[in-house]
Amino acid sequence: MIAKEEMGWAVEVEGLVKNFGSFTAVDHVSLKVQKGEIFGFLGPNGAGKSTTIRMLCGILAPTSGQGRVGGFDLYKEPEKIKQNIGYMSQKFSLYEDLTVEENIEFYSGIYCLPREIKGERKEWTLRMAGLQERRASPTHTLAGGWKQRLALGCAILHEPSILFLDEPTSGVDPLSRRRFWNLIYDMAGRGITIFVTTHYMDEAEYCDRLALIYRGKIIALGTPGELKKEYMPEAVWELETDDLVHSLDVLKKDVGAIRESLLREVAVFGNTLHVVTPKGADLESSLPSLLSAEGILTRRLEQIEPSLEDVFVSLVEEKDREEIRKMDQ
Repeated sequence: MIAKEEMGWAVEVEGLVKNFGSFTAVDHVSLKVQKGEIFGFLGPNGAGKSTTIRMLCGILAPTSGQGRVGGFDLYKEPEKIKQNIGYMSQKFSLYEDLTVEENIEFYSGIYCLPREIKGERKEWTLRMAGLQERRASPTHTLAGGWKQRLALGCAILHEPSILFLDEPTSGVDPLSRRRFWNLIYDMAGRGITIFVTTHYMDEAEYCDRLALIYRGKIIALGTPGELKKEYMPEAVWELETDDLVHSLDVLKKDVGAIRESLLREVAVFGNTLHVVTPKGADLESSLPSLLSAEGILTRRLEQIEPSLEDVFVSLVEEKDREEIRKMDQ
């Protein structure tokens, strides 16, 4: 049973479930987020990230389980949760036909800001978003990065202690993504708890702790360093060849003893392949000759530190293999 007051936790849930008919979107999720922490919730589209965050925001009622956000019960006090958090969805929650200033005014009313601080918070939002000169512009004329910062400002007009960001960088350019994360760091430095969902694995490195979710279940939880150490027992090699697609096809096929003893997983990573092997396996003495027999030139092969994407791919493929084994039994 979760105690009503537990120091240090901004979010705490146990066994959270959400069913839509016979489909289980969130399957017994349990996690705790410390106050002032940047907590990342990672997974592919359809994994259950947005459904979970909507339950935590008091927007969607759980099917079962228990939880508290900011000390308020998910079932009994959803309206209090809404009043004490900030929420920014992947669609930015802006009204496209309103001007920049009108959007800010609208959300000031939604959050019932006192008249005496409305003007101050509006000007703060315009400065933070860099939109002082665009305050009268229709929101639909703004580029993605500007809309993103405006939506963030609207979500924190009332200065919440917990901020939920649901895919906040989806669809914006890399530079805007980096600028946005600088804003997140600034807010976390002021003691705001950040709960962010994303499918960008590189953004996971910016988080204090992470939960990886797949098919509605949390499959790993920890700091970026802990995930790489504890959930990646194999070695990762980076392979560059003169024919990426052909190399992938060859390594995905059953090529006899070398496949069984050396290769665990193979995945595309930029313009290279990441090859997962048992630790201590001597890939350098066997893989180039294997590829050469298929007419493929090995340009570079070296062992590297696993990325979070490597960890996630390895965990997902292991879960898929477990499902196949269960079906075969």
